[in-house]
Amino acid sequence: MEAAQFQTARTIIERRSIKQFKPDPVSEELLYELLNVSVWAPNHGLREPWRFILFVDEGKRTLGEAIAGHAVKSRSPETYMNIPAHLLVVVQEDPRQREREEDYAAACALIQNFQLAAWERGLGVIWKTEPFTFVPGFLKSVGVKPGEKLVGLLHIGYPEAVPEARPRTRAEEKLTVVRSSNATEDLHTDGSIPAGLR
Repeated sequence: MEAAQFQTARTIIERRSIKQFKPDPVSEELLYELLNVSVWAPNHGLREPWRFILFVDEGKRTLGEAIAGHAVKSRSPETYMNIPAHLLVVVQEDPRQREREEDYAAACALIQNFQLAAWERGLGVIWKTEPFTFVPGFLKSVGVKPGEKLVGLLHIGYPEAVPEARPRTRAEEKLTVVRSSNATEDLHTDGSIPAGLR
């Protein structure tokens, strides 16, 4: 069990967002396998709010042309033909705010599962939410339906280059520990941070 826990932690720390991919194809069977691992993400009420749109082979041209037609900066569709696969993760937008936010969070957890599972299999992923991913014309052209939200556009392939790690702020520097039941009241009394919240 300890070895498995260590492997999970190591994968989380070693994973990188990949921007340069080898042209080597990625099998659809592997992508399905990774997705079927990813759907074990926590999701409230087991609603499984996600669906996926996969662009491979000549289908990548549809995505590339949609990006070129809606990106703020000039883009060539050929750029996206050179990446082995592209995956859209989409959720239905629930009219209820709590459920809508829960579903979005669940889809984000699924994407992280996918990135980690892919990394363990030697695949790189970058999760994109560029301005064009919010443009109605782009969304329509890539198959996102009215009432749906695009949570992420994933570019997927074997890494050509792996970037160096960028340091993270230690969690303790952003941590509040509550040690007494009246700590909140103390905080409101004089504005200082009480011992119970340090």
